[in-house]
Amino acid sequence: MTDDARLRAVVELAQAMAAAHTPRESAHAAAESVRLALGGSFAAISKWERERGKLRVLVNVGELTDGEREFPEDESYPVHEFPEIVGLPHERRTPGDGPDAWVERADGPYAASGAPLAAVPAAARPQDAPLTAPAQVTAVAPEGGGYTGSANRRRVAALRRRGRSCCVVAPLVLRGRAWGELYVARAAGELVFGAADAEFATVLAAVTAAGIAQTERLAEARRLAFTDALTGLANRRAVDMRLDEALEAHRREAAVVSLVVCDLNGLKQVNDSRGHAVGDRLLERFGSVLSLCGARLPGTLAARLGGDEFCLLAVGPPPDDVVAVAAELCVRAGELGLGDGVAVGVASTGDPIGPVRTARRLFRLADAAQYRAKAARAREPVVAGRHGGADDPIVRLADTPERRPGTERRRFRR
Repeated sequence: MTDDARLRAVVELAQAMAAAHTPRESAHAAAESVRLALGGSFAAISKWERERGKLRVLVNVGELTDGEREFPEDESYPVHEFPEIVGLPHERRTPGDGPDAWVERADGPYAASGAPLAAVPAAARPQDAPLTAPAQVTAVAPEGGGYTGSANRRRVAALRRRGRSCCVVAPLVLRGRAWGELYVARAAGELVFGAADAEFATVLAAVTAAGIAQTERLAEARRLAFTDALTGLANRRAVDMRLDEALEAHRREAAVVSLVVCDLNGLKQVNDSRGHAVGDRLLERFGSVLSLCGARLPGTLAARLGGDEFCLLAVGPPPDDVVAVAAELCVRAGELGLGDGVAVGVASTGDPIGPVRTARRLFRLADAAQYRAKAARAREPVVAGRHGGADDPIVRLADTPERRPGTERRRFRR
C-alpha cells in the first residue's frame, strides 16, 4: 500500500468513527475501516473489562465463522490468556508513544515440548524473517518505550480452527492505560501479514483509540445531559424526548403509553426541620424505590422531573400493570421512614381518557390525577378516566382552560 493510500485509510477511519452516534456504532466503524485498510478478511475489537478479568469482544466484522456473531452478547476470554495485553505499561512515556502491533501466523512450527509459536512483533524484524523466534521477545516502541510480548497458543489455535492464515494484533491504549485490542486476520491462502502491515496497524490502533476516547466523552456528555445529578435517574429533558417517541409509536402502532406522576409528600418539612442533606437523602431513597418499581415494567423510564416531582413513563404494558406498579410505589414510599409518602397520579392511553395527541395532554391528565391524590391524601394511586371516562372529574379538570392552583411550576410541552 502506498503512503497516499495509507493516509486516505487513516482519514477514512477517523471520519467513520466521527460519524458514529454510539460506542457500538463507533466500534463497528473502526473494525470495518481497519479491516479494509489492512486487507483482512476478518476484524474484531475487544475491551478489557478489569472488574471481570475478561477481554470482551465488542464487534466482529468481515467473514465470520461458526460461533462468531457481529455483536456477540457475551463472547469473552479470561484476560490471563492474553498476557501481552495485561503486561502493557500503564503509562506512556511521551504523547503518542505506545505499544507496537505484532503478527502471529497459523503455520508456525511447535516445538516437541509443545511450546507455542512465538509471536514476533513484525516491526522488530525484517519483512521476510520467519516467525520462529524464541517464545519471549521484546517489541521496542518509538522513543525507547517498549513492552514484552509472548507467543499465544490460543491465538494460533484459533487461527487454525477458523481457517485463517495469520493475524495482526494491535493493543488499544486510552489515557495511558491498556483498554483492549484491535485484531485483524486474513483467510487461509492469503498473503501473510508482514512488518509493514504491523507498523500500519500500530498507527490505525492509535487513531482507533483516539476515536473511542472521543466517543466515550460524547457518550458521557449525553448521559449527563439526560441524567438527574442527585438521583441518577433520567431528567425532564430525557422524559420529553422519550415521550415524543412514545406518542409517535402510539399514533403509528396504537402502542399503549402510560405516565405515572409522583409528588413526594413532606419534603419541605424534612428540609426545614432536618436540613437539606436529609432532604436529599429522601429524594435519593425515593429515586431508588421508583427505579425498583419501574423495573417491573420492561423498558420503563424512571425520572426526576425536578424538586419533589418524579415520574415513570411506560410504553407497551397494559394499564392495569402500570397501576399495580404505581400501587406498589405508594406502599414502598410510605415505608421510607422519611417524609409522608407520595401522591401518585396515572394517565394511560389504554384507559378511556379521550384522544392523546400531545405530550402536554398526557402530562395534564397524569398531573390532574396526582393533584386529586394529594388533595385527598390518598395512599393509593388515582387513575384518570376510570370514573366516567370523558366525564371523569379528573379528565374534566385536565381539560379546563384555566390551570389549577400549583401547576405554574410545571412547564407543559405543546
